[in-house]
Amino acid sequence: MTPAARNHRRAALQIVLAELRESLFMALDAIRAHKLRSSLTLLGVLIGVFSIIAVMTALRVMQRNVERELSQLGAHSFMAHKFPAMMFQGRPNWWAYRQRKDITYAMANEVVRRATLPTAVGIEAVFWGGQVESRFASTAPNVQLYGETPGSFPVRNWTVAEGRSLNDSDVEDSRDVTVIGASLARTVFPFGDALGQSLKLNGIHYTVIGVLESRGGGAESDQENIAIVPLTTGLDRFGRWHRSLNVLVQADGADRYEDTVDEVTGILRVLRKVPPGADNDFEITSNDSLIAQFNQFTRAVRLGVAVVSSIALLAAGIGIMNIMLVSVTERTREIGVRRAVGAKKRNVMTQFIAEAVVLCQVGGLIGVALGLIGGNVAGVLLKLPLVLPLDWVVLGLVICSVVGVVFGTYPAWRAANLDPVESLRYE
Repeated sequence: MTPAARNHRRAALQIVLAELRESLFMALDAIRAHKLRSSLTLLGVLIGVFSIIAVMTALRVMQRNVERELSQLGAHSFMAHKFPAMMFQGRPNWWAYRQRKDITYAMANEVVRRATLPTAVGIEAVFWGGQVESRFASTAPNVQLYGETPGSFPVRNWTVAEGRSLNDSDVEDSRDVTVIGASLARTVFPFGDALGQSLKLNGIHYTVIGVLESRGGGAESDQENIAIVPLTTGLDRFGRWHRSLNVLVQADGADRYEDTVDEVTGILRVLRKVPPGADNDFEITSNDSLIAQFNQFTRAVRLGVAVVSSIALLAAGIGIMNIMLVSVTERTREIGVRRAVGAKKRNVMTQFIAEAVVLCQVGGLIGVALGLIGGNVAGVLLKLPLVLPLDWVVLGLVICSVVGVVFGTYPAWRAANLDPVESLRYE
């Protein structure tokens, strides 16, 4: 490109930027001159953007919390169990799942004995949420009690910070021992070490043999406020032996994960006498599958909010077009003067489109701010970290610009095509 061509392009760009800057200032002056009308016009945009940002922010807060709580299994781990981890289809489907055979203790032990690929296999039962007491303090009735075997600890990604975990003899002898979460240890033993101390679960004394390492999930986290007893002890005391159990499995790395799933699935199909070609009568669940199910459920919510918000923005766009047409009529003489002193049609169109876009952006920015505040209220109430969904903020502002351009184009075209002579005569 020659120097003359570059200079010409630079000059043309400067002219365009100057026109845009002038149109922006004129748009702001027009909005300031009609504050009440402008405020009522941008109210529709504000409501539409607020609803999108508030709901999406709240969902993002909830999603992070759910992902953190669902990510309870260790790396390359999965769980085999009777019922789906999440059920959204209603009672008829629940009854079909209820008719499945239980995963019994004997069946789970056969999986432990036959499986060759996993690095760890555990058996689990989740019993109740209740109160734990020590001679120092008592908890609220929200402590989750787990019955486990030693293989569950690496699969659940539980690390013992003090003491030891369960061993085979604890399970074989149904000992009254327990490993507790870090938050529970701080609550019931606030003045010293929990190891060797006695606490009561459901009125029965247990000796604390270990305390789990804190995972930073907060005092009420499923990983912090728990008590773990030998599975056989729990089944004897709380669970009844005919309940269905969970089989927890950890593969030896990502490259062996699918093979391990296939092996455990095959063992369970044989033990449960599932006919060849028939669907499994049990579920295989991993962290990723749980999070995917949650995201699938919330996708419908996001779609519904998007539809409702789109209707609000459509109504706001129609209101903006109406107000802009009124503005064109009121400013006919001003348009005539501009055209008389040399303004071109594109200058007039740019002015009115810029005014519509500025109206939408002001409403959008206020809506985004209020939406972020409203959506993060859920995080404050749940004591979760605040979130800033930048993708939805940017999308909301882009939509505002599109609404301004689409619904401001026709009024701008009307203004640009007014006859200059007739406009100057307009009273």
